[in-house]
Amino acid sequence: MKKKWLALLLITLMIFGVSACSKDVTETTAAESTAESTVAETTAESTEAVKDKIEVKVAALKGPTGMGLVKLMENSNQGITENNYTFELSGSPDDLVGKVINGELDIIAVPTNLAAVLYNKTQGAVQIAAVNTLGVLYVLENGDSIQSVTDLKGKALSTSGKGASPDYVMQYILKQNGLTPDVDVMLDYKLEHADLAAALVAGDAKIALLPQPFVTTAMMKNPDLRIALDITKEWNAATGGEAELSMGVIIVQKAFAEANPEALNAFLDEYKASVDYVNTENAEAAKLVEKFEILPNAAIAEKAIPLSNIVYIDAADAKASLDGFFKILFDFDPKSIGGKLVDEGIYYNR
Repeated sequence: MKKKWLALLLITLMIFGVSACSKDVTETTAAESTAESTVAETTAESTEAVKDKIEVKVAALKGPTGMGLVKLMENSNQGITENNYTFELSGSPDDLVGKVINGELDIIAVPTNLAAVLYNKTQGAVQIAAVNTLGVLYVLENGDSIQSVTDLKGKALSTSGKGASPDYVMQYILKQNGLTPDVDVMLDYKLEHADLAAALVAGDAKIALLPQPFVTTAMMKNPDLRIALDITKEWNAATGGEAELSMGVIIVQKAFAEANPEALNAFLDEYKASVDYVNTENAEAAKLVEKFEILPNAAIAEKAIPLSNIVYIDAADAKASLDGFFKILFDFDPKSIGGKLVDEGIYYNR
């Protein structure tokens, strides 16, 4: 009898064991199926996200505007940006004008007055999305004779780019200080920025108006050079603080902005983060400036960044100041902004 009970007990335990194993197998299979489903969904979402990335053509100048982009350029190389970016760096805004007019570029960093010229020339086909550079102009001299703008009277001032934004700014400041350009102060336009900086270093030019980073380049090569005038301060004095000295802006093709608002806003967020990085991590940012050949070496870049007024200000927040800036330039010379004042349509609103 005992043997029968023992046999029955063993059979019962075996049935429970098989049932438990079957349950474990079922649960494991279900878990694996769920995991596989989750992986498949994640992969599908990732693939979809990659497909949704917009191709964006970005251009900037080899200077503060390009310097502000370097972290974004690095992130783009690593594939961790919201959009797929193609970057073009140029030594002169003239190289970009035709491509802007023809719609070959989506987002472009240009001198502020050129943005107004392009807006008027294209009948509103471009918009200002943000201000990215404030005052970067300085008067350098080898000596100690220039302490104020009026000290320029009777002297020759070497500068570059007749009819460009720095020229208009300097001429306006001279007139506001009672000096007539090419009468009281002779303006010499023979050399471009790089050649003018070299001429200062060699002593062939005595007094010159230069933007960053050429100021830093010249001063590092010739310690006898000094900053005689900070043009941002002189502009503020001449205008009574009516408008900031905005030297550079980000413009966007209006058609691109209307078709891809999310992609544009993502770029602006990423650009702002890049600017913040450049301004807080000067040494690391300087290495990227050299890497992307915006400046010849990191040492110059690291010294130039704090003096380059690289900023990010949304167009809506900069509107009042930009309106004032354009009005000053228009009153000085209508050609400086394309012959007429811009309207509200020039400003992109996020």
